[in-house]
Amino acid sequence: MLKALFFDFGNVIGFFDHQRAIRQLVAYSDMPADELYTSLYAGELETRYECGHITTAELFEAIRPLGRLTCTQEQFVTAFCDIFWPNPPMADLIPRLRANGHRLFLASNTNDAHFNKFRVMFAETLSHFERLAVSHEGRARKPTREFFEYARSLAGVSPAECLLIDDLPVNVAGAKAAGWDAILYHHFDDLMTELAGRGVSV
Repeated sequence: MLKALFFDFGNVIGFFDHQRAIRQLVAYSDMPADELYTSLYAGELETRYECGHITTAELFEAIRPLGRLTCTQEQFVTAFCDIFWPNPPMADLIPRLRANGHRLFLASNTNDAHFNKFRVMFAETLSHFERLAVSHEGRARKPTREFFEYARSLAGVSPAECLLIDDLPVNVAGAKAAGWDAILYHHFDDLMTELAGRGVSV
C-alpha cells in the first residue's frame, strides 16, 4: 500500500530552463553561449554542488575563471536562479492530494541557490509537503540508492510504500531498483490515469 508520494521538482512541480540563465550570463562573458553553458553545466561542478560538496561561493569562485565572468557573485546567483516557472495543473493537484489525506514529499536533485529560489517562488505548493528531500542536503543525487534511502527515511515508511513521480527515466529506474514504485511523468492527463490505477484519490 502506498503511504508516501514523492514528487520531483524540475519539469514536474515546476518547469525550468538553464538557457534562461545563460542568456543573462553571456552579458558578463566574452564566451559564446554554448561554451558558457558547457563550462557551467557539463562538468563535475554541477554534480558536486548538487550533492552539497561545495558552497555557492565555492561554485562561483570555480566558475568565474572557467566562464571568464566579470559579474559579482550576487549578479551570478540572480541570473543562475532565474530559470523557473509554474506547472499550473500540478499546482492544482498537490493541495487536492493533501486534502484527500495523502502524505506528500519532494524528491529533487537541486543545489542550495536553486532551492532557496524555488522554495520561495513555489511556497504555496510546497506548503502541502511534509518534508523536502533535496540532494544538496542529503549529499546524494537521484538515481543513486543513497538518495532514495535518504528520502525514504524522511517519510519513515518502507520502500514498498513509496511512489516517485519523476520526468527522467533514469530516476524512475533508480527508484524501482530501490524497491519503490515510480511513474514517468510526461503529461498531466497520463499522470492522473497512473495515479487512479494505483488507487490514489485525486
